[in-house]
Amino acid sequence: MALTTLIELLERLDEVHNQMLELAAEKKQTIMDNKVDGLIDILNRESKLMKLIGQLEEQRIAAAYTVLQGVGIRSNLNLNLTELSRLIFDPEDKARLLHIQQKLSGTLHRLKEANELNQKLIEQSLTFIDYSLDLLVGRPNQDITYHHPSDKGNGVNRSGIFDARG
Repeated sequence: MALTTLIELLERLDEVHNQMLELAAEKKQTIMDNKVDGLIDILNRESKLMKLIGQLEEQRIAAAYTVLQGVGIRSNLNLNLTELSRLIFDPEDKARLLHIQQKLSGTLHRLKEANELNQKLIEQSLTFIDYSLDLLVGRPNQDITYHHPSDKGNGVNRSGIFDARG
């Protein structure tokens, strides 16, 4: 019974991570479309899912401990699923546990890749924004340092589109 609860929790974790994967795809398109409001909405939905994942993880840890107690291990070991599966002797139960482990692992791997791609897209967007600002405002030829106002010879010359001295 405890193993069934653990497997159900792992399946629920996989479902929620798949929802995160769907949000990652939405986020990718939102980033490419430069929709800031849409991105904020997605981040709020991700935050709710992350809270749910945290709760499910706590339940998973408790269920794994119950499985350990069921096989006679009284200590609170922090075993991964592969190690835990070695303690399961029923071939069907072991197969179910290993199947959901592989399924969840694949989902997590795809989610990691999607998040890395979105991070790169955001970095590229920020680089483009920085470049665009450089074109509009211009970069000074020297480092910006403090100069006494009466020292007019060392002023910073910006030759961008917006020239405040006009």
